[in-house]
Amino acid sequence: MNNVRRKRIVKRGPKKRNIFLCLFSMGVSASLAAIAAFNIYLASLPPISNFEDIKPNPVTTIYSSDGEVIKTFTAFKFEKVSIDKIPKYLKEAVIATEDKNFYRHRGFDTMGMIRSTITNIASGEVKQGASTITQQLARILFLSNERTFDRKIKELIIAHRIEKTISKDEILEMYLNSVYLGSGVYGVSSAARTFFDKDLSQLTLAEQALIAGLPQAPSIYSPFANKKAGLRRRDQVLRRMYRNKYITLEQMEAAQKEGLHLSNKPRIYSYNKAPYFIDFVLNELKNIGFEEQEISQGGLKIYTTLDYKSQNAAQNAAVSALNSANLTKPANQIALFSFSPTTGRVYAYIGGKNYEQSQYDRVSKAVRPSGSSFKPFVYATALQQGVNVNDTIEDTPLTIQDWSPKNYGKKYRGKIAIWQALAISSNVAAVRLIKKTGVEAVIQTAREMGITTPLASDMTIALGSNGVKLYDMVVAYGAFANGGYRVRPYSVERVENSRGVTIYENSGPKIVKVINFETAAGMTYMLRKVVEIGTGKAANIAQNVAGKTGTTNDYRDAWFVGFTPDIVTGVWVGNDNNSKLPGITGGAMPARVFANYMKTAIKNFPLSVFDYPKMNGSNSTSPIKMDDVDETVDETEEKTADKEAIQKETSTMQEQNDISQQKPTKPTKQKPVFENSNSGLIEYDDERQTKSSVPLPGM
Repeated sequence: MNNVRRKRIVKRGPKKRNIFLCLFSMGVSASLAAIAAFNIYLASLPPISNFEDIKPNPVTTIYSSDGEVIKTFTAFKFEKVSIDKIPKYLKEAVIATEDKNFYRHRGFDTMGMIRSTITNIASGEVKQGASTITQQLARILFLSNERTFDRKIKELIIAHRIEKTISKDEILEMYLNSVYLGSGVYGVSSAARTFFDKDLSQLTLAEQALIAGLPQAPSIYSPFANKKAGLRRRDQVLRRMYRNKYITLEQMEAAQKEGLHLSNKPRIYSYNKAPYFIDFVLNELKNIGFEEQEISQGGLKIYTTLDYKSQNAAQNAAVSALNSANLTKPANQIALFSFSPTTGRVYAYIGGKNYEQSQYDRVSKAVRPSGSSFKPFVYATALQQGVNVNDTIEDTPLTIQDWSPKNYGKKYRGKIAIWQALAISSNVAAVRLIKKTGVEAVIQTAREMGITTPLASDMTIALGSNGVKLYDMVVAYGAFANGGYRVRPYSVERVENSRGVTIYENSGPKIVKVINFETAAGMTYMLRKVVEIGTGKAANIAQNVAGKTGTTNDYRDAWFVGFTPDIVTGVWVGNDNNSKLPGITGGAMPARVFANYMKTAIKNFPLSVFDYPKMNGSNSTSPIKMDDVDETVDETEEKTADKEAIQKETSTMQEQNDISQQKPTKPTKQKPVFENSNSGLIEYDDERQTKSSVPLPGM
């Protein structure tokens, strides 16, 4: 019986194969017929009339929320050069990289199209392109950059008509004069000037290869934005030139060893009033799905969240602060980031003091130790576990194994309230708290609130020993202002195409619950105390301002992150080379920059109040006058004064309120009501030196 079945199966096999071969043959025949018909159609198309009068797509413009034009992309700002003035290697590099069959096809590469079509059909969407130089020129002159089959067909037709209208050399000349190469630059001549401060004739082989590699992704491969990526792309272009026999192996290897010598004064060809913010916008647009050429050449109108009056105030405050402190060297830097904790709208964005000198974004890329500005995550974790703002904690020396954290100036105040410990930025109190809550619990809180950088499982994180991003810190503090909800910042409100049709509109804030309402209320109360009577007093410009200072070891980084009910703003000051600042603390320059900026920003929210129940902190039981703290006190006198104060305090404290002796309890829903303290506390924080290496720009 089994033999019979096997025989039947064997007999069916050839029939199935014949059917498959028949279907395959029919498919191939149909494809060939379609290709033949398409070619006949293309052959019947006339050349493009008045081609010399055709202009590139209209200008793409980016607007602030208050109607200011903050950026334009335009293909009219370029330096035209004839094809015979363009270096031979540059032309060959572009052809090898973008379209190796340029001089052999009729506007499109049939084999390349077949390969990309198979890939796109298999994926169910247009994922791989096969655009020739002529097709790219058609897109620049006539079409958008959307990835649809309909646009691709139009591109093929127009490319073929271009090939029937002008010569190959004329196509290449127009392309090399019109293609977008990043940093507001159109055309290879402008690129040579902008990136290398040279004429085209002065470019080395390596420099020509770098320019030839830019059209695919100008912002990614731009040497101003990413030197390593630019060099990798350059070397890839050189390898393609070698494989296509444009250069020898020796030439390729010599060019790959050549260093990158960029212009010290890049010329920014496009109108740009908020350059670091624009980079943030462009990145967001790419994440939405827009391609770089579509953005730069599509004639779009992009409406953003930026408040230009606030942006201008931020820039003026930042530059003025650095100049007044004589911090004028290239390494001396400042960054500011401001957004709405409820809607996510970005209001101001300063990634550095001078974009033309450095395009490195210190808001979203720089990772620096946060100092005491990290302490609120420790206190928030404690409140989540049931600690009350009026519980007390020991502000006295302690040693954990071989580590003895110290307060600034070795000042200790005995037993004080939790809110006062944060207000004076006590280091030993923060360490006692993280010992009680657990390091992992603090890391989890920081992660949920928005910190994305690595955090060591080490108690020193309580003092800000790990590196963080300013962007992350501002997002995280936003949860304190917004009832425990973290909101994702965004910069693009809507986009219109060249015909005025809205093709993208933001769908609203992305919100995640990260801490409970009571914790947010308690933290806001304590951080208001930091500004009212603590280390952040320089930021006290209005009734509803809260925030925290941060100063790292040897004054290498100074932070202030603060908020009102409607705006969260962070300021960082430091040196790109990680050298010391001249005694600048977070409560000094960063807090003053915050204040000067916020005076303008809060004008948009005149009736702003926190939507939290009223809280009043109990007075400290410490006999120390909190307003007599002076960071310049002589060390000998300080030791004596602290010793006497601690001894006097210890005899009067009630141990039942000592948080360092309590066990964690469940979060309470009770909303405490206290009275304001009249303490006038002024103190600056210090931090243990970080043990981890922190990445710096260019390192």
